[in-house]
Amino acid sequence: MQLALGDLNTASQKGLGEMFDGSIGAGSVLNPFGGKNQLTPPDAMVAKIPLLDGDTTTCTHMSWGFNPNIANWSPFHGALYAVTESVCRIIASGAQLSDIRLTLQEYFEKLGNDPARWGKPFAALLGAFLAQHELRLGAIGGKDSMSGSFNDIDVPPTLVSFAVAPGTTQLTLSPEFKQAGSAISIVSVPRDSEGIPDFKRIQEIATLLYAENKAGHILSIHSLAEAGIAAGVAKMAFGNGIGAELNTELNLYQERYFSFLIESSAALTEALQATQIGTTTSLEEIQIDGERIALDALLNSWTSPLESTYPTQVKAAHQELSEFSYHGKDASLQAKSTNKVAKPKVIIPTFPGTNCEYDTAKAFNQAGADANTSIFRNLTAAHVEDSLRELAEQINQSQILMLPGGFSAGDEPDGSGKFIATVLRNPRISDAVMDLITNRDGLILGICNGFQALIKTGLVPYGEIKDPTPSDQGSPTLTFNDIGRHVARYATTRICSTKSPWLANCHVGDLHNIPFSHGEGKFYASSELIKQLAENGQIATQYTDLEGKPSMDVAWNPNGSLYAIEGITSPCGKIFGKMGHTERRGQDIAKNLPGNKHQPLFKAGVDYFS
Repeated sequence: MQLALGDLNTASQKGLGEMFDGSIGAGSVLNPFGGKNQLTPPDAMVAKIPLLDGDTTTCTHMSWGFNPNIANWSPFHGALYAVTESVCRIIASGAQLSDIRLTLQEYFEKLGNDPARWGKPFAALLGAFLAQHELRLGAIGGKDSMSGSFNDIDVPPTLVSFAVAPGTTQLTLSPEFKQAGSAISIVSVPRDSEGIPDFKRIQEIATLLYAENKAGHILSIHSLAEAGIAAGVAKMAFGNGIGAELNTELNLYQERYFSFLIESSAALTEALQATQIGTTTSLEEIQIDGERIALDALLNSWTSPLESTYPTQVKAAHQELSEFSYHGKDASLQAKSTNKVAKPKVIIPTFPGTNCEYDTAKAFNQAGADANTSIFRNLTAAHVEDSLRELAEQINQSQILMLPGGFSAGDEPDGSGKFIATVLRNPRISDAVMDLITNRDGLILGICNGFQALIKTGLVPYGEIKDPTPSDQGSPTLTFNDIGRHVARYATTRICSTKSPWLANCHVGDLHNIPFSHGEGKFYASSELIKQLAENGQIATQYTDLEGKPSMDVAWNPNGSLYAIEGITSPCGKIFGKMGHTERRGQDIAKNLPGNKHQPLFKAGVDYFS
């Protein structure tokens, strides 16, 4: 089993996947890695149709299929299997077969005058066409790539199939085991002596699986491939640490293309011809014929092959957490603003590189605010001057200033909010910001890139815009993640203080599962200052493990922040900065992750003015 999990076509790609933002747009129905441990990859990407206003349960499914080993052996089979595998993955994610459409990506060696070389793309296209014809699915478009040859090196005959389909969020399925005591069954598709699948049976199975899903009988499902049953069961187990006891005479290690592993809460229809091969268990192990293999051992085999290339583990550079235990405090200073407004105005400046303005505006509007975005133009000096004047006027007319996430100025060099901070230091903007806080009893929120700017200007933790001095060497900053790369994942955070009006709807000890996406999110400051922040109730949130205990482990603290600090406030509490993207939440978002994903910051900010 360890050997199968360690194959490069099966091994974990989490370290690579976390370098790409999987939660932007607040529409990802399936997180790229599912379960409480965020380890089980789904068979397809599923995301809501993006809307500026309102909500929807309509989503799109997208998957792919290609195996270089099969393509090397037979370009015909390689393409046929690529198309069929991409289709099976869409079926496993909960969409209907009849709704699927395809697009193909081809990549072949330089053809020259060699008839054998010319025959490879021709054979591949025949294989793809046969699968499409038998499944009654069309390909929309496609892409012819450049020659796949360099000197005497050729790529394998490559035809990658991408399948897409509309669906509904309520019927979306994911592979991680959901509970102990469920039945584990396999549904297989017959193949003839030439390895061609029974396409009519695939159509029948797809219809039956969709009906079983609508009836609520399927808890999890995984489309198998070359790694076989054993590796498939292990990957399904990793996400939530739910083990399995297998009792079957089937070969657990042979390839199982076009087969489905199903965790079910009720008996499946006989028409599926499903074979039960085991049950899920509460033990973190796989039992096969009396042999017990710990999930940790299997996980190591699965994650090791690419760990040196795309690391997921790193030892925390600082272990100060052990010197300081902070349980937090309820410390609300002011429940309501003296400036009463029925529908507070929120200004959200959009800087070059900002990418969270739409998600943030939508979250505020849903909470009852009147949110407006303002593009900061920097093409010419005149554009900059106009933008500064307009932004100052908009801050003066608003009750809330929101600095959203993104990568202002491309985060280069050593960006971390420096562009936004420079704008905030402009006298015109600085005066408007301080007037908002000190004279008009307004609020400021900064998330991710916005948090970086708040720290660089001193708005947190000091509550005022100040220029750095030599004596500020111990002042807070946000620096590069310990792991040395961008991190996009969910993390559990704990409310440590309700001093801020932004946290008026929370209680100390509340846990929230929040998406993160940043390369420079490590909170760093002197121990003396951090203890002072704790005494003042300015440490608002911390990274914790699943039990709510603050942690320096990279599995729970994605950037290595000192004392596991995720967010801090100004002394008055009206300015709040945090790394987690609280705005990226909604109905059926990250369905394959447990936990409370709704952190009621925006409603609290709006209610402050009621």
